[in-house]
Amino acid sequence: MSRVVVTGGAGYIGSHAVRALVDAGHAVAVLDDLSAGHAESVPAGVRLVRAAIHDVDAVRQLLIDHGADAVMHFAAWLAVAESVQKPLDYYQNNVVGTFGVLEAMRQAGVRRFVFSSTCAVYGEPLQVPIAETLDKHPINAYGETKLAIERALPHLERAYGLQWMALRYFNAAGAHPDGTIGEDHAVEVHLIPLAIQAATGGQPLKVFGEDYPTPDGTCQRDYIHVCDLAEAHLCALAALERGAPSAAYNIGTGTPQSVRAVIDTVSRVVGTPVAWQAAPRRPGDPATLYAASDRAQRELHWTPRYADLEVIVRHAWQWHSNHPTGYRVSDTR
Repeated sequence: MSRVVVTGGAGYIGSHAVRALVDAGHAVAVLDDLSAGHAESVPAGVRLVRAAIHDVDAVRQLLIDHGADAVMHFAAWLAVAESVQKPLDYYQNNVVGTFGVLEAMRQAGVRRFVFSSTCAVYGEPLQVPIAETLDKHPINAYGETKLAIERALPHLERAYGLQWMALRYFNAAGAHPDGTIGEDHAVEVHLIPLAIQAATGGQPLKVFGEDYPTPDGTCQRDYIHVCDLAEAHLCALAALERGAPSAAYNIGTGTPQSVRAVIDTVSRVVGTPVAWQAAPRRPGDPATLYAASDRAQRELHWTPRYADLEVIVRHAWQWHSNHPTGYRVSDTR
């Protein structure tokens, strides 16, 4: 059993990792400023400290109080388009904030770090599927901030003995199968929840480009179930515990799904058509992105359980059906 502090543990992916850690018997504490997360998503009995990752003293104190031996770091801003408009804000939060967590770890003597990275570090890849060995050329500030941390980690390992794993997510999607936690952003930017909203009376979904060199003309992406992402973090932690070398891994299904395929699947699962309208291509959107994740499967002993798109959509729909207005924030802790 490990004693783990999860930063951003009240957010979408972080809350699923917290649930997976608790279910596996680990002792967990959460640090989250609740600017995007929801206290209701943190399991009962798990300590939640409301603080920013920039607050080195607060992070260090939680690490000491919890007797932590590992940190899973999810706290970050993640909207690609916003990062292009507000790069200074993204560097301040994602880079400076993460350095705050790492400094607190150094001071507290915590040496295991599982980092939430992204496939955006690759930019526009020259080939697919995307392997970890491909060159990294981010095309937005979000990808650059994540790559900046990845590049810093080996230096911290040499200087301070930090053991780390960086997990490069592809498109996180879905919700917990029991429908109790899921995706609830103040401004939604992800395709599946937007398609669900469009199928249930919301604004029509915008399809950015219908002339890509793909079978149906729309972009293809690799949708990875959020619970499979959470499980990958547990596998990464276990690898560090058994002395595996620090490394970065792709976390995806290895199967590209088009925007039209998502629309059709959501329409079928929800039972009503997704209202959508064509829109121009967005600059920098590659036609196809999907992971080569065989390395993670081989070295971390991780296998996605919910790789089928219809299962991912069904779990997302169950969450949205149970929570039509999202979480009701009433943090009294």
